[in-house]
Amino acid sequence: MDGISCDRCGKSLLIDEDVRYQVKVIVQAAYDPMEISKGDLEKTGVDSWKSLLKSLENLSAEEAQDQVYREIRFDLCPPCQKAYLVSPIPGTDVSGSSSSSGSGIST
Repeated sequence: MDGISCDRCGKSLLIDEDVRYQVKVIVQAAYDPMEISKGDLEKTGVDSWKSLLKSLENLSAEEAQDQVYREIRFDLCPPCQKAYLVSPIPGTDVSGSSSSSGSGIST
């Protein structure tokens, strides 16, 4: 992800290609509901907080953050950008069909 070469195929960017594409992937925990009310906090006992803190003790700061949010950036050459748009996750395509189990991609 150095901005000089394609992160997918390694081709030099802006030397071999006139344009480069940037892809930003955000992976975040999806909690329902996304809002925590005062009542939710009042229902949460001290033991729940202690349990949460104990589960975090053995994680590095990066591991703990990855459970909540991670942003990744890639540079792609034009052919790799086209391939990425067709199938951003191997085994799926943007229409949502999949060659393996699991949910597809929605656009």
